[in-house]
Amino acid sequence: MSAQTIDGKAIAAEVRGEVAARADALRSQGVVPGLATILVGDDPASAVYVRAKRKACAQAGIAARDHDIEADISEAKLLELVDGLNRDPAIHGILVQLPLPGHIDEARVVEAVRPDKDADGFHPANLGRLLSGNPLVVPATPGGIQQLLIRSGFAISGAEVVVVGRSNIVGKPLAALLMQKTLGANATVTVCHTGTADIAGHTRRAEILIAAVGRAHAITGDMVAPGAVVIDVGVNRTETGLTGDVDFEGASQVAAAITPVPGGVGPMTIAQLLHNTVDLAYRSSE
Repeated sequence: MSAQTIDGKAIAAEVRGEVAARADALRSQGVVPGLATILVGDDPASAVYVRAKRKACAQAGIAARDHDIEADISEAKLLELVDGLNRDPAIHGILVQLPLPGHIDEARVVEAVRPDKDADGFHPANLGRLLSGNPLVVPATPGGIQQLLIRSGFAISGAEVVVVGRSNIVGKPLAALLMQKTLGANATVTVCHTGTADIAGHTRRAEILIAAVGRAHAITGDMVAPGAVVIDVGVNRTETGLTGDVDFEGASQVAAAITPVPGGVGPMTIAQLLHNTVDLAYRSSE
């Protein structure tokens, strides 16, 4: 078996086209969707990612207000910036790129963003609404993964889904999203992590396997069930270039479909961020 490669770039382009059409409709009503991005320091991976988001905003008709800040900014000054953006009616979404420098309390900064301007969906209030089944904003990567599965035609309802990783950014919100009793969800979800005794025993049961470990090739081919759909969230820099959390070559011989790295989940995360921003702009204009 040779797995189908899921083209995240093509599906993301479809989503971004829909976002652009909705942004056009808003502009015809005198509302220009606005996204403020905050990049603190010069982390190379963060800088590349934020640049991609800003470029995508311009293509979708979203006004991006960029804030590139020195790494030694004080927490108080960063919170002051966030407060100003919270009060700015031209800004509908705020993105604080993580991680932040060690002297800044990330949780405090995330919580400082108004929930109704939280484009990434990380505020505790938004995570709570997601868990309760009434999300205001769906976190960008989990939402992008859900759309990737839906638009690729893979059945989620009733499926055995295994998520490897329990971060607040991907693993936990993704599990909450896919277990909801709603369209595009209704799966049976297992979350594995560093405390799981037999991860392979769980992953081999998965009809949909999602790897969000943050370690190159943590999921090998022998951990994948024949015919599974494999979603690789990881982006790891190695001597040979970017690679995912899944051993692509090994898993491709077993799975029915698999996302590449790069070109899989990453473009969908950006597309979902744009979708969230335009959604928040619509809500602000109601």
